[in-house]
Amino acid sequence: MSETTHDGGVAVTAPPSPDDGLTPAELAGKYGLTVSGARPTLRGYVRQLWGRRHFIVAFSQAKLTAQYSQAKLGQLWQVATPLLNALVYFLIFGLILQADRGMEREVYVPFLVTGVFVFTFTQSSVMAGVRAIAGNLGLVRALHFPRASLPISFSLQQLQQLLFSMIVMVAVAMAFGSFPTWSWLLMVPVLVLQFFFNTGLALIMARLGSKTPDLAQLMPFVMRTWMYASGVMFSIPVMLEDKPQWVADILQWNPAAVYMDLMRFALIDGYGSRNLPPHVWAVALGWAVLLAVGGFMYFWKAEEKYGRG
Repeated sequence: MSETTHDGGVAVTAPPSPDDGLTPAELAGKYGLTVSGARPTLRGYVRQLWGRRHFIVAFSQAKLTAQYSQAKLGQLWQVATPLLNALVYFLIFGLILQADRGMEREVYVPFLVTGVFVFTFTQSSVMAGVRAIAGNLGLVRALHFPRASLPISFSLQQLQQLLFSMIVMVAVAMAFGSFPTWSWLLMVPVLVLQFFFNTGLALIMARLGSKTPDLAQLMPFVMRTWMYASGVMFSIPVMLEDKPQWVADILQWNPAAVYMDLMRFALIDGYGSRNLPPHVWAVALGWAVLLAVGGFMYFWKAEEKYGRG
């Protein structure tokens, strides 16, 4: 295309582009372009996570090893910390406040130790989840990988730590007269269900914590309240026998209490089914599925926003 200028010359202009008038979205579709860091489909996201499974395991093991690398006792603190907590709770609640009412000493000590270790598993997973994205922004911004790898890896780290603690739990139970029986096999499904529950909760907290870093300062107070409401140091039915039944039901059906009671039922001879709420296995499964699926979906929906300020 040409036209005559004012001095008699001929100016040549470029022909109109075939892309003129197209919106950015239409241009991207025409040339096969995609948004950098865009959220993949749910199926594609699961496939990416499966492809990073070796990274998830290796990262959790590295974090576990480094956790107490500066302490002289090293990995022994994985067991010593919850055990010292259990000792403090026994002195305060068991001896001074007599929270062991309705239970013999042979039952109450493993009851308390099991409660502390099992609740610590959930507590540590939540706290690690809150910091999973906010505390690893350098990694999130430098590398492309499914961000759910981080909270899942931290939950796996806490599971490995609990498995070390299980040695002490079993030793305490045997020291107070609870010896291996077929019921001990129930500890495996309890751990699996609690792990899925914790992972879902960690995913939820990771998304919340990525936008609200101050949540990490608030969560210790929330977790402490949850601990006192979950029967870690006392039997909920016995302690609330003079209260309306619905109060005890709500506290017993909360997930932390459910997983603690199932672990106690599996491990401790004197802790029978009468201490469990009705349909306890269905409740445990329901909490695990609800949090694992719901937490994963909730985290995935914000995948493209993590690490972007």
